[in-house]
Amino acid sequence: MTRAFVIGNGISRKGVDLTNLKQLGKVYGCNALYRELTPDVLVATDRPIATAIQESGYAKNNRFYTRKPDPQLGALLLPEAYRGYSSGPNAVGLACLDKNLSIYMLGFDMGPTKDNLFNNIYADTEFYKTSEYPPTFVGNWVDQLVRIAEDFPKTQFIRIYGETTARIAKLDSIANMEHLDLRAFIDRINNKKDL
Repeated sequence: MTRAFVIGNGISRKGVDLTNLKQLGKVYGCNALYRELTPDVLVATDRPIATAIQESGYAKNNRFYTRKPDPQLGALLLPEAYRGYSSGPNAVGLACLDKNLSIYMLGFDMGPTKDNLFNNIYADTEFYKTSEYPPTFVGNWVDQLVRIAEDFPKTQFIRIYGETTARIAKLDSIANMEHLDLRAFIDRINNKKDL
């Protein structure tokens, strides 16, 4: 069975050593993740950060997808089926299209911080809102993940839950999605236990 890790940018993932994941499966990530880790696949759908990633030279040497790629800079066009989706769901969709049958979603918090504010590990950095902003609306992300899970019924999706991860009824009801506590996940990857 092929395994993938899709890294969202919710703050629940702060305690995870992402470099450990590369030894356990393919890593897919979103937006500014490339500042700290080179995933196997990077996705950015918002034009300002997508442009910056391409202009940095990153896409010439790494697999990078966006909505409006500059082929001369090495970027790739997102698959048509999910092109209108946000970065996180697109990364999940690419992991599915790459035939990974077990997909762990880490940092897909889709809820506010404990103070009911913007939940993103890159808040207060270039291309991101400040940490004082209200939380981002996530209804579209939820609907997009539901559709992807329906499109790939033989794929097992595992959403990692941390303290700032929102419980979402629509995601809880997906037959091929399970939920795993962040502490249990960290214990498994740090101690090389079976995932």
